Amino acid sequence: MNAPGAYLVDGSLYVFRAWHSLPDDFRDTDDRPVNAVHGFTRFLCELLEKVQPQRIAVAFDASLTSSFRNAIYPPYKANRELPPPDLEHQFVLCRAVTAALGIQVLIDHQYEADDLIGSALWNLRGHGEASVIVSADKDFGQLLGAHDEQWDYARNHRWGPDGVVEKLGVRPEQVADYLALCGDAVDNIPGVPGIGAKTAAALLTRFGTLDDLLARIDEIPFLRLRGAASMAAKLREHGEDALLYRRITRIALDAPIPADIDALRRHGADAAQLHALADQLRFGPLTRARLKALAD
Repeated sequence: MNAPGAYLVDGSLYVFRAWHSLPDDFRDTDDRPVNAVHGFTRFLCELLEKVQPQRIAVAFDASLTSSFRNAIYPPYKANRELPPPDLEHQFVLCRAVTAALGIQVLIDHQYEADDLIGSALWNLRGHGEASVIVSADKDFGQLLGAHDEQWDYARNHRWGPDGVVEKLGVRPEQVADYLALCGDAVDNIPGVPGIGAKTAAALLTRFGTLDDLLARIDEIPFLRLRGAASMAAKLREHGEDALLYRRITRIALDAPIPADIDALRRHGADAAQLHALADQLRFGPLTRARLKALAD
């Protein structure tokens, strides 16, 4: 298996990071804030310069209230505020910069960026290609096969399946079960009351899967775990909830992505469009030079 077949970038993460880290005094020709676009463009230029990928895709979220998960579980991400209009506008511009650089943009109103990345990775694996997921999000751990990696770009830290075990205490194929048990506050998934991260990992180490755990609840009171009897009672009460949460925490592998993996091959940049965007966004000379070099 070749490695890597493609770099799959969690675009929304890096847009939000730029939005929060740069002051809003970056303005475009319409005097609208474009700090997130400036930061995201710098990140994308640096990534392209560093890895010079043959195949690359950037996935963006467009399903903050229309994801299939909202239909299954309405409270999903209900704790998050929607991006303000100025940030929504910047997302559009970030996608435009990405496309102008010759990079495949992945976006869908039913599936999230995680699902688009997961589906692309699954498709690449079917063609014997490995992937690097560029993101710090722990949820992606469930996707990593033997030859795949996840890359927290900001910290320059890369890991494969063994790194998932080190970070969470469970194997990649157990991550969705793990999150269903202990919950994920970021996504407003409560998990099973009384079961935290360490306990969830311990239970899955013993039983393997959520299904086997629920089928063998009678064994739990005899485990050397603090509060084991109470834990068994909570699992009996909330077992169906945990199975529902797993439908939410599991990354979909059937999202609409290009079937041909060469659709992810980086093609020639649109120099004219990059120049127009640079003027509109008032990019400085350094960013303009980097974009020009990447377009040559």
